[in-house]
Amino acid sequence: MTSRTKWMLLAPLALTLASAGAVAAEPRLEKTELYTAGEEGYASYRIPALAVTAKGTLLALCEARKSGRGDWGPIDIMLRRSTDGGRTWSSRQKVAEVDTEHRKNPVALKQNLTDPSAVTQNNPLIIPDRDGSAHLLFCHEYMRCFYRRSDDDGQTFSEPVEITDAFEPFREHYDWKVLATGPGHGVQLRSGRLVVPVWLSRGTGGHAHRPSAISTIYSDDHGETWKCGDIIAGENDPLVNPSESVAVELADGSVMLNIRSESSPNLRAVAISPDGATNWTRPRFDQELPEPVCMASMCRFSLADEEGGKNRLLFSNPHNLKRADGKEEPGKNRDRRNLTVKLSYDEGETWPVAKALEPGRSAYSDLAVGPDGTIYCVYERSRKVGGRHVSCLAVARFNLAWLTDGEDSLGEE
Repeated sequence: MTSRTKWMLLAPLALTLASAGAVAAEPRLEKTELYTAGEEGYASYRIPALAVTAKGTLLALCEARKSGRGDWGPIDIMLRRSTDGGRTWSSRQKVAEVDTEHRKNPVALKQNLTDPSAVTQNNPLIIPDRDGSAHLLFCHEYMRCFYRRSDDDGQTFSEPVEITDAFEPFREHYDWKVLATGPGHGVQLRSGRLVVPVWLSRGTGGHAHRPSAISTIYSDDHGETWKCGDIIAGENDPLVNPSESVAVELADGSVMLNIRSESSPNLRAVAISPDGATNWTRPRFDQELPEPVCMASMCRFSLADEEGGKNRLLFSNPHNLKRADGKEEPGKNRDRRNLTVKLSYDEGETWPVAKALEPGRSAYSDLAVGPDGTIYCVYERSRKVGGRHVSCLAVARFNLAWLTDGEDSLGEE
């Protein structure tokens, strides 16, 4: 496969990167709030997912939580769309209602984590397809998984189809009681395969999310059917309670998974597969990526072509290993603050560029890149209003020149 063919197979947005220099030459950063706690009857908005469709439409999803009961409370999945590069956004729409008999997850009831009448939809994950569609996956009560497809840039979606059967073969190796997709975005490989990072739990430990293991599910027919991959890491070897992960296709066609865990080094972990499903390498710790025990995001910005372009990967998470109370312990949570975006030129081997996007309280995030090279990050943050903290989901729009302080931009390609 020639490098030119690789460019054509990446995604439609990649085709315009080389010609976007005039757009992205000057440093640029803008932020907009998408969802604010207390609005429209929801106590909080969390767990962002973001994608840019083949037509350039932004799809920003999240969990809209009706109460303060956290992951197991009453939750809807919300979507907002932007057709003008994130400048304006559509009204909110629910996208995860399922017409099915409601059953609570027994492990949540056993630990008294939820109201038996509450309906929990969780962990939205979105994948833009080169054919113009968008694939939405979400979970119901952390024990069932559903799939919907949009062929009109997220304006409407097909009826939910349950795909929990794709997770059943995992039981041969790991007797899960809790399942979760992503969250965030999945990835379409140049082969066309759709890859979704997932995590599983026996549900006997803390918050019924522990102990845990990770893997992927995948589709080779544009979401019509789904299969499970190999277990990548179990409960404590070499990682302790691995969970939320994000995937990216590398320049050589292999797939890298970047992994959250509760391991003592408090570092992100990395594993690589030739196809996003099987023969994963043993996870290793990335010495340049601290792990405060929080979701992170990663995506491709550009792929080198025969004219001498650059391979670039983006990564975001709270770059902080301190606690305000000074009680840091190996493998335990650190304060979620200082959301930082990083840039790699060598397919994730090193991360020489790092810039704080939100120095204060900030947590989960998801990254995407637009047709003109604009970088988008939807993320959780908190701001002070009248002496109290108000949480929200914001979207940041910035370019390569801002991220690198002018050292790198599309205008230099």
